[in-house]
Amino acid sequence: MSLRQQLTDILPNILPSSPTEATKGTELIRLVRLRLEGDYSDASLRYHFSIMSCDPASPIAKVEKGQGYYRRTAPVPALAGAQDLLSMTQGRLDDFAGDQGAVNHALQRIRKFRAAATRYCEINGRFTYAFRAALARDSPFGNLWKFPDMVIVDWEAGEPVDQGLALDHETFALKRGLGLPPYRLQSVTLRLLPNYELFREEFFQALSVSAWCQGGELFYAGPIEDEALADALRQLSNRFGIGVTTFGLTAEVLDDLPGPEHILTAQPRETEALMERFDVRRIASPQLRDHIDWAALDAVRSDDDEVRKLFSWLMECVDAEQAMPYEGSR
Repeated sequence: MSLRQQLTDILPNILPSSPTEATKGTELIRLVRLRLEGDYSDASLRYHFSIMSCDPASPIAKVEKGQGYYRRTAPVPALAGAQDLLSMTQGRLDDFAGDQGAVNHALQRIRKFRAAATRYCEINGRFTYAFRAALARDSPFGNLWKFPDMVIVDWEAGEPVDQGLALDHETFALKRGLGLPPYRLQSVTLRLLPNYELFREEFFQALSVSAWCQGGELFYAGPIEDEALADALRQLSNRFGIGVTTFGLTAEVLDDLPGPEHILTAQPRETEALMERFDVRRIASPQLRDHIDWAALDAVRSDDDEVRKLFSWLMECVDAEQAMPYEGSR
């Protein structure tokens, strides 16, 4: 087995998930040698750490403007990334022809926005569940119209406990007695820059993936500066019930944000500074249903295991009467 393949297998088990707890190169070499087959020099190992940390598909990432390595988070779904590229360039993917650097730059903006939206939900007491396998590279393109980028779970009021929420027992019992879930599920479709050429397709895609939830939202990173476009989205929202929110993150602001891993693991003071960069505006509020459409849910549950994992997590929280973040939500 090649050195790179061995490192690909070994590193996820020994690297920390947070860049704030990054492992220095010398210590990482020591830990790797305990599991490595073959006699490789320190220079060879350092070289592979450096090369692999530049590869988005590898499990190792290097701290930005610092020292040490940490475990890379799950990659952005390939299909969603392609769709976001279409949105950002108004369908002119030829602009990226032969320029892998431009593609990587665009995808980094997408990763940052995904992390920023996730963090925004977390600090507002909302739990997120990200879809990844359903939007993987080898998945049917039609999945973009069946599965959202993420689902937001809003639980009934309760008392904060650690990073979770202890559900209000009285409200929980009442909801259960009425046959109502003690949470609301909203699908979220993430896009970068709104524009006239694609906003209808993006809106109806957000509507389509919300069919089995209790509502849906369309999150745009960039602001809507054209009031006519905002009015057009409001008219669609009034008719079909999909919410629209912008975060005020232009391409330049996204480029200036720290990496997605830093956004997700930021300390409270850093998170506060990050939120100050946002200019969140609700263009239209979602219209939420009391019940989940079980027929629509059954139609997608058999197509992807992630839907089953979502509801298994929810049932665990219900049984424990305590809402906790999903381990793989980031």
